[in-house]
Amino acid sequence: MAPDLEQEAAFIRAFIVPTKQERLVELLGRPKRRQDVLRTLFHLKDLDPRFISRIPAAQDTAEGIAALLRSKGAPDLCYAISTDSEIDGKTVPLDEALTRIQGFGDGTLLSCVPGSLGYFEGEERGERYVLERGKGRRR
Repeated sequence: MAPDLEQEAAFIRAFIVPTKQERLVELLGRPKRRQDVLRTLFHLKDLDPRFISRIPAAQDTAEGIAALLRSKGAPDLCYAISTDSEIDGKTVPLDEALTRIQGFGDGTLLSCVPGSLGYFEGEERGERYVLERGKGRRR
């Protein structure tokens, strides 16, 4: 199944700094260059700081993160852009995606509500963020 480029573009345009958006959208749409973008997910430095909130320590489990995302309107399914090839470019159950990636060092972006709610997990401990557009939240 081919990646959902519209879903990916909505995510990138909502949560990545403006200067990097179009280039990332372009590269994700090119199969030979997609892996270049996926490798940046281990330490994604281009998240727009206006729209990210660090996961509170008390909720830093797959179950806690799922509950936090659901409290903000996440449905049961999410779309993944991930270094984990089993979920990359696929719509997957939120609980399954979080159980699969939480704490394993895979760089992953989950789009819960296209363009308005998502999640990022990087390789480093504590590199976990709720991405929420329109709230003007900071770390």
